[in-house]
Amino acid sequence: MNVVETILVYAVIPGAIYFVVGAATLRKKFSGTPRYRPGQPWEYPAMWWTANPDGVGAGHGPAVDVNAAPAGASTAAGGARGKW
Repeated sequence: MNVVETILVYAVIPGAIYFVVGAATLRKKFSGTPRYRPGQPWEYPAMWWTANPDGVGAGHGPAVDVNAAPAGASTAAGGARGKW
């Protein structure tokens, strides 16, 4: 392998790849829709997201703690002084 081939393989080809990727990211054509900037009015409907869409609906209420202590029972175990 001579010097010209070495420079071509290790400098020119990677440089061309970086240039093509950089040019592609800087073009406005690839940016898609305009971005929201702080202070601009929000002109889109609200979207609510849930990780479990099947679990949303009737029958879901506040969470109940099954390990809750009865009313009036002491739940303290230690404290700031470290007396366990």
